[in-house]
Amino acid sequence: MKNRFAFQPRYFLFWLFYFVLAKALFVVYHGGRLSGAAAGTVAGIFGYGLRLDAAATAYLCALPFLLFIIGSLFGPRFPFERLVRFFTAVLVGVTALLTVADLELYRAWGFRLDATPLQYLNTPQEMVASAGSAPVALLLALWLGLLALGWLLYGRVVGRVPALPPGFGKSRATVAGLLYLALLVVPMRGGLQQIPVNQSDVYFSDRPFANHAAINVPWNVVSSLRLQNAGPNPYQFLPDSAATRLTRQLYTPTGPDTVALLRTARPNVLFIILESFTGKLVGHLGGEPGVTPTLDSLSQVGVSFQNLYAAGDRSQKGLVALLSGYPNQPTTSIIKSPRKTERLPHLAQVLRAQGYSTAYYHGGELAFANMKSYLVTAGYERFTERADFARRDQNSKWGAHDHVLLARMLQELPRQRAPFFVTAFTLSSHEPFDVPMPTHFPGEAEAARFRNSVYYTDHVLGQFLLQARRQAWWNNTVVVLVADHGHHQPGDTPNHAPEKFRIPLLLTGGALRPGVQGRRISTYGSQTDVAATLLTQLRLPATNFPWSRDLLAPAPPAWPGGAAFYCFTDGFGVATPAGTVTFDNVARREIEHTGHPTKAQLQFGKAYEQASFTDFLQK
Repeated sequence: MKNRFAFQPRYFLFWLFYFVLAKALFVVYHGGRLSGAAAGTVAGIFGYGLRLDAAATAYLCALPFLLFIIGSLFGPRFPFERLVRFFTAVLVGVTALLTVADLELYRAWGFRLDATPLQYLNTPQEMVASAGSAPVALLLALWLGLLALGWLLYGRVVGRVPALPPGFGKSRATVAGLLYLALLVVPMRGGLQQIPVNQSDVYFSDRPFANHAAINVPWNVVSSLRLQNAGPNPYQFLPDSAATRLTRQLYTPTGPDTVALLRTARPNVLFIILESFTGKLVGHLGGEPGVTPTLDSLSQVGVSFQNLYAAGDRSQKGLVALLSGYPNQPTTSIIKSPRKTERLPHLAQVLRAQGYSTAYYHGGELAFANMKSYLVTAGYERFTERADFARRDQNSKWGAHDHVLLARMLQELPRQRAPFFVTAFTLSSHEPFDVPMPTHFPGEAEAARFRNSVYYTDHVLGQFLLQARRQAWWNNTVVVLVADHGHHQPGDTPNHAPEKFRIPLLLTGGALRPGVQGRRISTYGSQTDVAATLLTQLRLPATNFPWSRDLLAPAPPAWPGGAAFYCFTDGFGVATPAGTVTFDNVARREIEHTGHPTKAQLQFGKAYEQASFTDFLQK
């Protein structure tokens, strides 16, 4: 009896040991991030993280403990041990896969694995392409190693389960099994406290990596699946009325926009979104020189916005921010829910109502991350995507390279009915940075390959614009050039840092007034502000874009230099001329600040996140 009823604690310890060893692998894999950490940080990762590890363990033990009860009732006829071994083998395989995937995703994204990758399950080719720069052989070896570790650990800790001793009543065995099952409630909740355990309970350090390392990945994935799109608002910092009042201060200008950049009120609009173009590589924004010579030269003859920040850190989030002027969400994206995106305003819809023809160009698959449902709702009349390019031109893992995409546009734009609103989204500067040109920046490191991909797209963009100037539509066209989001390279910038979110925004084209050439706009703004800025220049109302602010209008009294809100997984940042402050939603504390931001700036960020997420939930 004693040996048989030792199954439950042994099985619990098996999973707990396995999760601790998986955490150790994560810490070793990213060991460089702990450089300079305070003494005791590593111990804190394992000590504080034990509560989530125990919670995940308890959930995984529930079914085997229940099978134990059934096996005690039905005796040897019930294949209890075979079922438990099969169940455990499957879960070890899944847990090992999540652990290994998390190793590289954290390096690229800066947050632990959650439900985010599930957005891409319907486009597996794009998922593989996105992981093209990952060390696949190493990750496969680690996965196999984790499988072997699970097998060895199970044999040592759990082993075979003895049969119920003769004469031991089944009812007594059932009661004992039920007691073990009931006891799982305590670790599931993380203890006897009133509020069940959550991420914030394992946050203990002022170093984000240490807090992230303490998280249990399977628990985090399931928790994010359960919480996404659900109410109530998890970002409740203030009374709703106060949050709304503080947020709306940003959208209260001191006067009308009197700046006229365009020669005509109804020019063609060519809206080009540049994949991952970070301000760190744009010379005229103070970034590395020589990587974006086209953009830098355009800043001398066009209008450059010096302090624009991406609203988020993924392509689909940038798309919604730019084309609908809508804020991002910290742990999900509105683009995943067609029901919600149908309620968003769209530039394409507004301009179609004004007689514009519309088209959308992308070298990849529009089904990626549910983009196509959003774009169809937006009102685009014609789409060009990966399937529309000859196979010989699809020499990129993502689809057609940028020079192929831009060449197609040069052929078709003369036939596009004017006035037109045409959007193009580049892709060659996305991982794995596979571009068809000689290496310009030497080296095989990720940062060098990223520089080369940005340099390539900038170069072919310059060739495109040079030829476009010779076409009839150019003189009546304004070209908008803006990034979808920034990038952690070069420099492996932390996920929350403002440098990762600063991006270029340029206006050029024949429709610009000669007198505005070389103008630089210093106002701080977000991607969400591009829509209202563009519509105002087209002399169209932007009232349907309540989260978008005209960057050329006088700044609001509360924020005389403007302000930009951005969010990342479970956190946000606010950038103003005074400096930048970033905040961790889980730890409920400031991560860091640059310059001299005021307390009001952090309070505004909390209010903005609360109010915008409330709006998201109500869509």
